Amino acid sequence: MSFYSQQNHGNEQSPSLIGFDGLKRIKERVCIQVNKVYDSCLQQETLDDVRVKLTHVSGSGFEPPLTFIGCRSTSVKGKLIGTMIERLEERPNFARVRTKVEIPIEVLFEDCRGRQGSGKAVIVIPKDVIMFVPDESVVPFQLESVVNAICVSGMFIPGEAYRFNLDVCITIILKIVATVELLIPAFGFCDIPPCEEFAANVCDEFFRLPLFPPQLEDMPHHPKPCPRPRLMVEEEEIEL
Repeated sequence: MSFYSQQNHGNEQSPSLIGFDGLKRIKERVCIQVNKVYDSCLQQETLDDVRVKLTHVSGSGFEPPLTFIGCRSTSVKGKLIGTMIERLEERPNFARVRTKVEIPIEVLFEDCRGRQGSGKAVIVIPKDVIMFVPDESVVPFQLESVVNAICVSGMFIPGEAYRFNLDVCITIILKIVATVELLIPAFGFCDIPPCEEFAANVCDEFFRLPLFPPQLEDMPHHPKPCPRPRLMVEEEEIEL
């Protein structure tokens, strides 16, 4: 099973939603080391006709023209180049953050004979944003990025190199992060349940069947017999 298996339902030492009463089970204050996100911003955009040149092409001897199949990012972590952080005098604790985000992608293609190949490329996105930036400290903060890219369409550019024009959907999250020691309330250690084997549940439905066939009276929606009609005659009931 796992944290969220039905067999583990109700385990108070597993992750779950809690109400006010659940707060009474807090056992201690714990100091943990985490990457605290001081500020974060999201930008999503569609880029048309992005020119890329493939490297590390798998396979050889491809005969043009090549047909674009698809592409997507190969990592959720972007590489930041030339980052500049300039504090704003008119806005204390805020700064202008300029950087270039490199998004690694893999492009899939097919040649005229139906042989498929792939290659690596990088999409570079310049960013110029305003973010909250904490004051200097012994433990330094840093700028990080989470990225995702997926191609809508693409076209091969004839020539000696493997070049493509791509229409790409881009998502970039910039974060100001520092490694800190954070004090949080805790419920104690997690109770880690045993793993649920995929083949172990093939008999579960069978084992849940009742031992004996149910009676008609045991059916949850068994209709009750209709009452016999009665006729009122001069304030007397006559059973039909």
